[in-house]
Amino acid sequence: MTVQKFNNKNHEDTSWRSPGMFFVRVLLGIIFLMQGFGKIFIMGVPDVYERFFKVFENSFLPKWLIASAAYYTSIVELVGGFLLVVGLFRIYAMYLLALDLLIVSFGHGLMEPIWDLSHVIPRTILLASLFFLPPTWDAWNADAWIRKRSK
Repeated sequence: MTVQKFNNKNHEDTSWRSPGMFFVRVLLGIIFLMQGFGKIFIMGVPDVYERFFKVFENSFLPKWLIASAAYYTSIVELVGGFLLVVGLFRIYAMYLLALDLLIVSFGHGLMEPIWDLSHVIPRTILLASLFFLPPTWDAWNADAWIRKRSK
């Protein structure tokens, strides 16, 4: 009995790549989409500001920057999450969501030096995997569909 080499291109099964990338992208998109949906349509951004951002008024940050962060994170999570789910403008959505995670992490760290990372780490891992894996593996998306139709 012989053992086949898994790295042999003639025998390598790549059929799992598109469904795998689709799963990661859509899962992350749903997480962000629902977070943004809750902030905008259930709580409302003014309430989000009062509950989560007002505490920063006692810091060195100017109030306009704090308010901007509340609106930015809420809107980008909703829109960026939706864009990831449908696979439209994926790279732009990924960069905007990466900035969102940096803002959130900075804010949490400013409030409390040792804070619960359970909200940021899973999103960071999923988003980083989208950045690190080849975009050609993500074939099931609106960007590819539009590109194909425009040819």
